[in-house]
Amino acid sequence: MSEILQAIASRRATKHFDPEYRIADADLTAILEAARRAPTAFNIQNYRFLVVRDAEQRRRIRAAAWDQPQVEECSALIVMCADIKAWEKDPARYWKDAPEAVRDGYVGMIRSYYEGREQVQRDEGFRSCGLAAYALMMAASAYGLQTCPMDGFDFDRVGEIINLPSDHEIVMFVALGREASAPRPRGGVLPLDAVVQYDSFA
Repeated sequence: MSEILQAIASRRATKHFDPEYRIADADLTAILEAARRAPTAFNIQNYRFLVVRDAEQRRRIRAAAWDQPQVEECSALIVMCADIKAWEKDPARYWKDAPEAVRDGYVGMIRSYYEGREQVQRDEGFRSCGLAAYALMMAASAYGLQTCPMDGFDFDRVGEIINLPSDHEIVMFVALGREASAPRPRGGVLPLDAVVQYDSFA
């Protein structure tokens, strides 16, 4: 347990990655496998991970990301996307290993919860991607790698570059790799009583 808590406490956004470092395919696959275990409502698994490997594609994305170097220097650039309509795409597959009665019950609940509720569909997709992104960062830490969650980019332009499906939305990037230099000292952490309340807000 101490390793998990240490990974949470020491996590920092890495701005400069070693551009010579190449993550092994098996390690990246293992990290993605861990991240896809992140929880989702009704188990609809509505996160999508776009791994950008092509150098020219990375260059175009960097140009749309305020020229931030980590886009090109990292070992793996993951574009976290929400499949907003995952709920209606053969929802029985999310419960394929459950008994038929359970599967049928969840399919009905999924439809009744999401159908006609576009804001809920979007909100749930973003929540799912946030959980998956953090799982991805913690899994990368287990492999001795550093990460940088990013939203400083032109979302529309990146969507054009990656040919984003019309029923998907980009949520964030997660860049991962080996840091080239230690991050700056932490800016500051609010005290616990500034962020935690009990039972209700005063």
